[in-house]
Amino acid sequence: TSASYNQNFSVSAKESGPTDLFFKPDGLKVYIIGPNSDNVHQYNLTTAWDISTASFYQSFSISTEETNPQDLFFKDDGTKMYVCGWSGDDINEYDLSTGWDISTASYNQNFDVSAQVLGAYGLFFKPDGKKVWLSDAAGDQIAQYSLGTAWDISSASYQKNFSVANQEITPTSVSFKDDGLKMYMIGSDYRAIWSYDLD
Repeated sequence: TSASYNQNFSVSAKESGPTDLFFKPDGLKVYIIGPNSDNVHQYNLTTAWDISTASFYQSFSISTEETNPQDLFFKDDGTKMYVCGWSGDDINEYDLSTGWDISTASYNQNFDVSAQVLGAYGLFFKPDGKKVWLSDAAGDQIAQYSLGTAWDISSASYQKNFSVANQEITPTSVSFKDDGLKMYMIGSDYRAIWSYDLD
């Protein structure tokens, strides 16, 4: 509630319908994804966290695995990238031989979530890589999975879901505070950021 608007940076030259972004922890790189280009686009920032200093650097195609990508997430060292979308209703895992350099990315494997999630739109990993959450834009819920091996989606198993239908009919993204005690959700119907407390 204390947020105030600052500035914007257009990415329309590369993606006309961006659905998610992910910042490198030092704020010097940002990655954009969307369903119209089927690419992950990387921008470099000369001043950390200041998007007015961003410039396009490179793109990486994910069209072979997902033709309607909606969200992406990186492992904290940048050596793994994850993408989810509507076409596959799965999580796709990529390995990066050089952290944060998407030109070194290669497809590894995927994990099918269609049994629980009708519209995979947003994903978020616990910092230790042992849990992942998906916002289900068609099911009005956040779905939680546990990973037996950190960051290895082939070891994922469904745990539970949390309905957000009273706040948002089409949840499109989910995020957590670093200690896990707050969850944030955004959606396309009310265009608001919702905050939840976790005991």
